[in-house]
Amino acid sequence: MSYIVPSEFVTKMVDAGESKIYMSTRDTLIRAFMAGAILALAAAFAITVAVQTGVFLIGAILFPIGFCMLYLMGFDLLTGVFMLTPLALLDKRPGVTVQGVLRNWGWVFLGNLGGALTVAFMMAFVFTYGFSTDPGAVGAKIASVGEARTLGYAEYGAAGWATIFIRGMLCNWMVSMGVVGAMISTNVSGKILAMWMPIMLFFFMGFEHSIVNMFLFPSALIMGGEFSVMDYLWWNEIPTVLGNLVGGIAFTGLTLYTTHVRTAPKRNATAAFNDTALARSN
Repeated sequence: MSYIVPSEFVTKMVDAGESKIYMSTRDTLIRAFMAGAILALAAAFAITVAVQTGVFLIGAILFPIGFCMLYLMGFDLLTGVFMLTPLALLDKRPGVTVQGVLRNWGWVFLGNLGGALTVAFMMAFVFTYGFSTDPGAVGAKIASVGEARTLGYAEYGAAGWATIFIRGMLCNWMVSMGVVGAMISTNVSGKILAMWMPIMLFFFMGFEHSIVNMFLFPSALIMGGEFSVMDYLWWNEIPTVLGNLVGGIAFTGLTLYTTHVRTAPKRNATAAFNDTALARSN
């Protein structure tokens, strides 16, 4: 694995954020659509494996396959652009504006949603043989998860909403680390390994990912989940998106950028020596 040092890959992060802002609307939508579709298919795969084996950990171990595929193909998730594009704004790249960042977020959101909904319908069709029979064990599991992660949160009111928000933050902390992982190596095996670990962690821990949820909850509704579209939006998607936004920027983007690009002034040798001497005297 050829490793790239942080000072170099953080510059690549800023470059990537800038390029996404200037990407054409057509290309942004296509790449986002494919990312949403592939991640949705990976979620369906992971749930199927977990149901059939009875071991959720196996599903979590295999879920990152989808994430690795979509990023190796250069497709874009909303969670990734939440972390990357603001860095180009902070770095004062020429022509990068708040409006440009928001425009990118909007098109990626729509593209991801379109891809996830497409796969949700296709998988619901497959599970029910064209909506002519019950969805089976996997479909029933998806429906039950949809209920638990909307109405289950609603039972706790504001505390439930805050819980979703924090789970969204934790999720995109890990997912954006996966995005960065794709940049720290120059070979495919190194990229995959670096992406795999944080994605497996977020999935197994049940953190909330806005794009996975764009597949999971519409699928649950189609296959008989006892909750409403408004339940899904208010008690999951909205706080999840906001949590993903804050987590990606605060925990990954800003920490790497401020410590490897806009670093604080280095301490001089005399100050360091005096601190050491003071610590020893105490």
